[in-house]
Amino acid sequence: MGNRGMEELIPLVNKLQDAFSSIGQSCHLDLPQIAVVGGQSAGKSSVLENFVGRDFLPRGSGIVTRRPLILQLIFSKTEYAEFLHCKSKKFTDFDEVRQEIEAETDRVTGTNKGISPIPINLRVYSPHVLNLTLIDLPGITKVPVGDQPQDIEYQIKDMILQFISRESSLILAVTPANMDLANSDALKMAKEVDPQGLRTIGVITKLDLMDEGTDARDVLENKLLPLRRGYIGVVNRSQKDIDGKKDIRAALAAERKFFLSHPAYRHMADRMGTPHLQKVLNQQLTNHIRETLPSLRSKLQSQLLSLEKEVEEYKNFRPDDPTRKTKALLQMVQQFGVDFEKRIEGSGDQVDTLELSGGARINRIFHERFPFELVKMEFDEKDLRREISYAIKNIHGVRTGLFTPDLAFEAIVKKQVVKLKEPCLKCVDLVIQELINTVRQCTSKLGSYPRLREETERIVTTHIREREGKTKDQILLLIDIELSYINTNHEDFIGFVIRRGWLTINNISIMKGGSKEYWFVLTAESLSWYKDEEEKEKKYMLPLDNLKIRDVEKGFMSTKHVFAIFNTEQRNVYKDLRQIELACDSQEDVDSWKASFLRAGVYPEKDQTESEEGAQENTFSMDPQLERQVETIRNLVDSYVGIINKSIRDLMPKTIMHLMINNTKDFIHSELLAYLYSSADQGSLMEESAEQAQRRDEMLRMYHALREALGIIGDISTSTVSTPVPPPVDDTWLQTGSGHR
Repeated sequence: MGNRGMEELIPLVNKLQDAFSSIGQSCHLDLPQIAVVGGQSAGKSSVLENFVGRDFLPRGSGIVTRRPLILQLIFSKTEYAEFLHCKSKKFTDFDEVRQEIEAETDRVTGTNKGISPIPINLRVYSPHVLNLTLIDLPGITKVPVGDQPQDIEYQIKDMILQFISRESSLILAVTPANMDLANSDALKMAKEVDPQGLRTIGVITKLDLMDEGTDARDVLENKLLPLRRGYIGVVNRSQKDIDGKKDIRAALAAERKFFLSHPAYRHMADRMGTPHLQKVLNQQLTNHIRETLPSLRSKLQSQLLSLEKEVEEYKNFRPDDPTRKTKALLQMVQQFGVDFEKRIEGSGDQVDTLELSGGARINRIFHERFPFELVKMEFDEKDLRREISYAIKNIHGVRTGLFTPDLAFEAIVKKQVVKLKEPCLKCVDLVIQELINTVRQCTSKLGSYPRLREETERIVTTHIREREGKTKDQILLLIDIELSYINTNHEDFIGFVIRRGWLTINNISIMKGGSKEYWFVLTAESLSWYKDEEEKEKKYMLPLDNLKIRDVEKGFMSTKHVFAIFNTEQRNVYKDLRQIELACDSQEDVDSWKASFLRAGVYPEKDQTESEEGAQENTFSMDPQLERQVETIRNLVDSYVGIINKSIRDLMPKTIMHLMINNTKDFIHSELLAYLYSSADQGSLMEESAEQAQRRDEMLRMYHALREALGIIGDISTSTVSTPVPPPVDDTWLQTGSGHR
């Protein structure tokens, strides 16, 4: 995968899972994860064991998995396992892991095969795994066993639905190949909660046990009962292999051999099998986490805010000297305001020498990170040229008319300008992150009054979040303003008129008036000459199509330096002249005019082959006329986008400073105190409670788990770019739920 940030996403969610497991099920937080669903003997356990390369799951008849098992696979050089409920112990013998799962299951559910939704957290570190977090859920069953409750089927169903109905869960639907797929319990349940098939990945097991002469090729090719994310086939060990302790490595080799040698699956062997499934799940889970992080963060924040009020109830007011409290409160708030301003504005006294302050970090975002993001989004040259050539052709439609660079130019410029929105919004997100971190650092001094600290942090953070919307709206407005009017008269724009100046037409015979000086105007489409610089009396307009430049020897006795323009189609350029010779006073002038013609796409004669090769390469068109037009517009777009980038680079920091940073400073100085007083009475602000210990303790544990989670997520940028879900397929079979046989 190569991208370090991406590889850290799965461990990040593992940390979150641990933070919330300590509070049990009281916190229903949707963490991105993969839930494994399947019938009782679909082979779920074997798939998970094949990932790890070890036997470690309980086996037997009836319901074996009776509590959800959150299995965190972590790539590591050494191989061992550990449980969250006995963290200090490292298991290297995987038989012991199985015994521990059974014992821990019985501890909560009793020995009567009852079930419980409280998960067991197991981490397996191994060199054979990719980072992956899966939840093994009880197998779907129809008949109670032993003294199980009669409604065991519905209990299991409810529990599975509780995990898979969350939008943040990917569903791994495991179905054996020797069963009718349309009647698969796993796919039916997935369909209930994911009718669009956006989150469902199909796994087909037991391909080696299909009836002679049948195969699952149509299913695996996603033709028979298609799913958006498709199916992956695996071959697990048989019960006989397991009883005979067949090594999993050997089983994986046998699986590979099965796919490579089977005529129905040979052509897709690389997309089948346990190692491929593990890789696909790692990628899909990583992308899925990346997509769900921003909404997860806002959920955590809103849960934290709703908890604040409840936490407040458990902090009893104990009467004390009120004047001392008032004084302390005022001093604390004042100090907080001063600290915040110093961290943002910078100060000479007490300079932090250990790390960059908030202000310095924001400065870095403005002047290093943001310009870097703008440069990074620069376009692919080939694609841009292709787009320009399509724009030119589409503007003409069925007509062949004069070249209109302004229309094609405007269409392409607008497309480039819209791309600025993403880096701009990302910049706001980065600044918000720094502001919130700065607030946290400043409130740490209020540690002796936790209530005051939490309230201050909550109030200021909420204010920053409110300003976020206004700032983003304003920044999008800046870009919309740029889109609304393309100002081609801007002083820095190279413009459609490329050059004006005097030149002498050197090769008109004396009979026809002799060589004469004219005022020339070179644009993106044509070369015109006038009697003088007033440009009232036009002598001629020569379109630039099929023109090239060649050098002309300086005439004997002549002081002028000359170059010529001719038509590559062997046509006359002007009146009966095959070429017109243009004379300047110096060689510098000649070179300068040649450079101007180059910008208009008129090349020197000797470059002909080079530029034609370039034309084929860049615009996928052999038409030199189109290639010249593309070159012209390419230069214009470059010039104009440069102007806009410069303007946005200047306005972004100003907008963010005004609407967010200065506004937050003013809020802290003028309104924070009023908000603090209205959020709680002074007594409870300056106290912490010791009553109702257990309830309060639970609340605070949850509160801190949320805080910890927000801290963990805080390291990851909110603006994420994700890989899109595969395109929709014909999933009417899912919608109707009818049995295809």
